[in-house]
Amino acid sequence: MPDVWIDEGRVDGATPASRKRRRSSPRPKIDPAELANLVGARRSATLSARLEDAGAAYAAERYTAARRILRPLVEEVPDAASARELLGLTQYRLGNWKEAIRQLETFAELTHSTEQHPVLADCYRATRKWDRVDELWEELRDASPSAALVTEGRIVVAGSMADRGRLRDAIEELGRGWRWVKRPSDHHLRRGYALGDLYERAGEVPSARAHFVWVAQHDPDFADVALRLASLD
Repeated sequence: MPDVWIDEGRVDGATPASRKRRRSSPRPKIDPAELANLVGARRSATLSARLEDAGAAYAAERYTAARRILRPLVEEVPDAASARELLGLTQYRLGNWKEAIRQLETFAELTHSTEQHPVLADCYRATRKWDRVDELWEELRDASPSAALVTEGRIVVAGSMADRGRLRDAIEELGRGWRWVKRPSDHHLRRGYALGDLYERAGEVPSARAHFVWVAQHDPDFADVALRLASLD
């Protein structure tokens, strides 16, 4: 499962990724067979147990503990994609953007997967590597792994456009194909919230209010949508 976040924006002086209201998400799947193929059955039993411990620490938001377990594991088995993925996500949660990039780029190379492209792109956004953000978005959009994952990537690339002072481009990108879904999933709500944020930043208050109202109608406790609406009155 991809890491999940909401872009709240409007935090003066903060880097893009540091202004996320992150929420817990299912930890990456751990495949014992992967380690067995890399180090053999006997050693893999020990390493799989450590990887499970790291996954449990990550799920409990004990990110420093997860990192402490994962670092030596990755050093011993550098081709273990699941360990690379979990260490990359852990470093992302800790705000260590460059180290998260190193691990998640390796994960993508090992697996040819776009599953963590939104998180990877957000790390590049935090370090202001705009070209790489755009490249990852193109790869994700072309692969189209799922509506939810593509939505995550679209939110990140739109946010990066706003960071570059391209608010109109950001609104156009995030609004492309937007529909007022009657029974929205979580990724629809995140997209609607992000659109509301962009419209407010652009000074288009009626459009911002419409999106925040729509989100609040479907989930009044979503992020800080109630406060955002109150601030527009």
